Amino acid sequence: MKAILLAGGKGTRLRPLTLHTPKPVVPIFDRAFLHYQIDQLKQVPEIDEVILSLNYQPRRIEEVFGDGTGTGVRVRYVVEPAPLGTGGAIRYAAQDITETLVVFNGDVMTSVDVNAVVTLHRERQAKATIVLTPVDNPSAYGLVETESDGRVRRFLEKPDPTQITCDTINAGIYVLEPETFDRIPKDVAYSIERAYFPSLIERGDTFVAYIDRGYWIDIGTPEKYIQVHRDMFDGRFSAGVFAGADRAQPIVSPDARIEDNVTLVAPCFIDAGAHVKSGARVGPYTVLGRGVMVEESADLENTIVWPNSRIGQNAVVHGPIIGRNCHVGRHAVLKSAAVIGDKTQLTDYTTL
Repeated sequence: MKAILLAGGKGTRLRPLTLHTPKPVVPIFDRAFLHYQIDQLKQVPEIDEVILSLNYQPRRIEEVFGDGTGTGVRVRYVVEPAPLGTGGAIRYAAQDITETLVVFNGDVMTSVDVNAVVTLHRERQAKATIVLTPVDNPSAYGLVETESDGRVRRFLEKPDPTQITCDTINAGIYVLEPETFDRIPKDVAYSIERAYFPSLIERGDTFVAYIDRGYWIDIGTPEKYIQVHRDMFDGRFSAGVFAGADRAQPIVSPDARIEDNVTLVAPCFIDAGAHVKSGARVGPYTVLGRGVMVEESADLENTIVWPNSRIGQNAVVHGPIIGRNCHVGRHAVLKSAAVIGDKTQLTDYTTL
């Protein structure tokens, strides 16, 4: 069995963070985002290859994952010649594949049991199975209605309040049979959500839903990117470094350097190679990436700092996301949910 990760988007909602770092490899704590999706796919022992469908900065993604060594599954790359939409990308990546496919949109973090989804797909002998997730505000999404037997009834794009009949939306996870891909036109942009799935309903194909009420989030905005870190800190989602971790204590890599008289307030995370100097405070909900330097008496909280950035002496940094190789000057004060792009230099005494 094969899996396709749709990872070709430009991540425009996360800019400037994604100008040099494609969204599939933005760091979530100490790992590139797609590592978490690959771990989900490894729940299915039959999946022997993960195909990454790419378009934007593919080489940077390949540099992170290589051939999959270290992930526990073979990784292969397919680069779209031009953006083909979700449906076109799936058909392009699935050329010559005849076996059942698992497909993930490349921007969701989830606790879904992929094995259970595949099992339902086979039990119902479905042509397609879609994972749905409930949301508090359905009007912000496209709803997916189902019949009492679990078959998909219809899709309703961003309904007004009078049209809301359910709270389930497309979670971006599918099990598909490639024999149905002949209805997807070759080499043109084509939407799986707006065209392919409605075609299954129109033709009466067996198209069923798996409703998952576990953890799910789209990490595609700075607010959601911060939220997934907070959720993992708070135990709403466990994966990676948090699997089995004691969240009541700071999580500090044994390869980080923490000097005397440093204050660490849980929950916080400090990655390998980071150096926190004397008198500094690393407060709650702070993430220090690999190689980050925090100088004397700096004060951080509710902040995510990407690798190899430096926080100057006596700086107060509460709330932002700081990209790679940035320098926050001495006595700077950053108290906002700002997004600071890679290589930004904030001079001493800057106030933001």
